Parts: sequence; C-alpha cells; structure tokens
Amino acid sequence: MPSTTHRGVVAALMNQHHTPGEIVRIARTAAGWNQAELARRCGYSRSQISRWETGSSPLRDVETLRALARVLFLPVEVFGLALDHSTGVSTRPAAPPEHKVSGDPMPVWEEQDPMRRRTLLAGMGALAGSAVLGTPANGAAAAAADPISALEKALLAPPLTTGAPAEVAQLRHAVAVARSVFAYGRYGEVAARMPGLIVAATATRADPRAGDTATAAHAQLAELYTLTTDLAIKTGHDRLAWTAADRASQAADASGDLLTQATARRVWAIVLRRAGHGDTAQQMVIDTAHALQPDLRGPEQLSVFGSLMETAAYTAAADGDRDTARTFIAEAVDAATRLGTDGNHRYTSFGPTGVGLYQLSIARVMGDSGAAIEHARRINPASIPSTERRARYWVDVARAYHQWDKPEHCYRALLAAEQASPDEVRYRKPTAAMTTTLLRHPTANRLPGLRDFARRTGTSV
Repeated sequence: MPSTTHRGVVAALMNQHHTPGEIVRIARTAAGWNQAELARRCGYSRSQISRWETGSSPLRDVETLRALARVLFLPVEVFGLALDHSTGVSTRPAAPPEHKVSGDPMPVWEEQDPMRRRTLLAGMGALAGSAVLGTPANGAAAAAADPISALEKALLAPPLTTGAPAEVAQLRHAVAVARSVFAYGRYGEVAARMPGLIVAATATRADPRAGDTATAAHAQLAELYTLTTDLAIKTGHDRLAWTAADRASQAADASGDLLTQATARRVWAIVLRRAGHGDTAQQMVIDTAHALQPDLRGPEQLSVFGSLMETAAYTAAADGDRDTARTFIAEAVDAATRLGTDGNHRYTSFGPTGVGLYQLSIARVMGDSGAAIEHARRINPASIPSTERRARYWVDVARAYHQWDKPEHCYRALLAAEQASPDEVRYRKPTAAMTTTLLRHPTANRLPGLRDFARRTGTSV
C-alpha cells in the first residue's frame, strides 16, 4: 500500500508539469529504486529506462505509460492519459529561443528535443521540504534572493532550537530527492531546502525513533553534508565547503559505514586541494582508496573507488604532475570498464562517460586545450546521465576554448551550458570570469546576445 510519502510524491507530480521521463525518474527515486530495479520490475532494459529519463528516447506509447504507472503505483493522470487518450502525454513545452553564433565550436550532437531541456520544477523541492519532513512548503521564501549565502549562514550560525526527529527511511528518501534536484541542475533550490533537512537529520541523530539507530541517522546526515559540500564547491563558497566537509567527515565516521566515509573524505580532499593543501588532499584520497581495495566486487564499491581515482587524477593534474594524473585516471578507466555502464551508485555519477568528463577536465587544467577538446569530441552530450554533468561538460568546453582564445566557440559552449542548466552559469565563478573577458574582447560585437547573457548570469555589463 502506498505510504504517506508516496502520496506526497503523487501530489507534487499532479500539481506540476513534468515530462513523462522526469515523472518516471522522480517516482523511481522516491521508491528508492535504481534504474536496474525498475527495469526488472517493468520488463525493460536498464538502458531503455535511462533513455526515457534523460529524454533521449521520447516516452509516448500509451500502453508503456500505463505499465509504468502500474509498476510505480501512480495514477495514469500524472502522465496526462486522462487528458489526451490519443497520445497519452500532456502538451509539450515550446523550445526556448536559440542564440545563433557563427561557426561550430566542435562537431557535437545538438539537443533538439525540448523534453531534454526541461528541468526538475519547484514541486520537487517542495517535496523535499514538506512532503518528507513536514517543513513548511514556503520555507525557501526568505532565502529566495540568495539561497547559497542563506545556507552558509544557517550552517555557520545554526539556531539554538532543535527540530523534530524523523524516521531514517524518511531521511533516506529526502537525501534521494535532494540529490535528484541537484542532478537536474537546480542549485538554488537545493540550497534553500538544505537547512531544514539538516536540522531534521540532526534531531534524528540525537533522538532516533523506535526501530532506528543513531548510526543510521549519522549516515544520512553525512550524505546531506556531503551534498552541501558538493553544492558549495560548485558555487565557489569555500568557507561553506570547508564547514560542510568537516561535518560530513565527522558524521560519516560516526556512521561506521566505509562507503559513506569514503564519499565524505573525497569531498573533504577536494576542499583541501582548493585551500592549497594538495599533498594532504592527495594522501587522504590514496589512503581512502587503499581501504576500499580489498573488496571491489560490487557496483557501489567500484563506483566509489573509481570516483576517488578521478579525484586523485585531477588533484595531480592541478599540481602539474602529468604522469601521476595519467596513472590515476587509468585506474578510473579500469574501474569504469569493470562497472560496464554509467550509473549513480552512492551518488557518484561514475561510469565510462563520467571518466571521459574527468579526462576533459584534466587536460584543460593542465593547459592542453586542444587535447581537452579532443576528449570533448568523444563524448555525446546526450549520453551524459544528468543535467548537472551535462552543463558541467559545456562549461569545461567553454573553459578550454577560453584558454585557446577562441571567443566564439567559448560563447557558444556557455549558451549550451545555460540551456542545460541556467543555475550552472548563474552560480559558477568561472562562467562570470569568462563572460567578463568576452565582453571586453575585440570580437564582442560578433557575439549576438552576449550582453543579455551577461545580465541573465549576473555579470556586470
């Protein structure tokens, strides 16, 4: 029988407009299933589920939609079947206006289907706050102007009052929902919801409900602090990142779960590297990877180990150590090959495509702009599993072209990043720096819409 939380998911889906693929992803995540589990239950392949969720394969067949609704315990109305039985889907949104820039930056696969450009709407964030933990749905209103700074303030100066404890299962669901919102590139929305989730997890750790344990609550609190660290790193809030990473490590250690500890230490190492402690960061990653190595049999272990190797490779590259970077990225390639497919085990987004994205980043950070673009050419953006990673891909492409002094190509990649996730270009500091340089470039008058783009992303014109 569907739970209260499930009914909250259905209510959010009924009150917001989502593509069928987004609905499948939201409902699957809420159920706590990975793509393979949904595939097993409905009789389709995992790769087909992935194509539907990312929008690369439109989901329109009425009987398929009805079958998915049955498996996911959803009313068929969420797919619009009651509204249009001839097509089985609701009206698709119009594509946003295109900004044309002369010349192709590289031969890439264009995303023509507007379904791919839809992102997770506010109902998902409301679900994370209200349907799961009972936080008022308008809790983000006060922080709407600057949710990242509001989150930083909440962590650095937390309220003296404590929240109400929740069931660990509810916390686990809340983490999955928040991670899903982050994967859709809605960083401001994630930031607005995190304070309430952290308060609830902290209260649960202090006073777990019957049948739950403090160590299980610690694990979910560690996941929330790890996500907060990822968000702070993404948006360049280093003080927030340091605070969140430290708390993530403490909560992870208290959980006693090795993989939770490993994911927390990975983000802590990234924070240390950004703060100038590259040697300490690298040693932390290597020690953590060694702790995992005796048991690299399952997809979770391989994914966490592989993500550590990606981080170690990038850390070496940032230090100018080309040979060490090659050694570690080769380890990541081996782990991805053993895994065999792109996945999101332990929220790592690790797999063959993810390793390719790191190879692009490593070449760029070492100043090999041409090599970075060659790595980018080998990646089909439509195959990148999440909106966040797809937007990050385009920002890395833009940064490579910026290094190469190719302003038109750089601008085109920035527009592609904005199309994937407006928050990616609004909150990331490198995009503001590139936009400022483009505005001052002698060819700025050949970049149509540049000044409007700058205004949209908060760059001074």
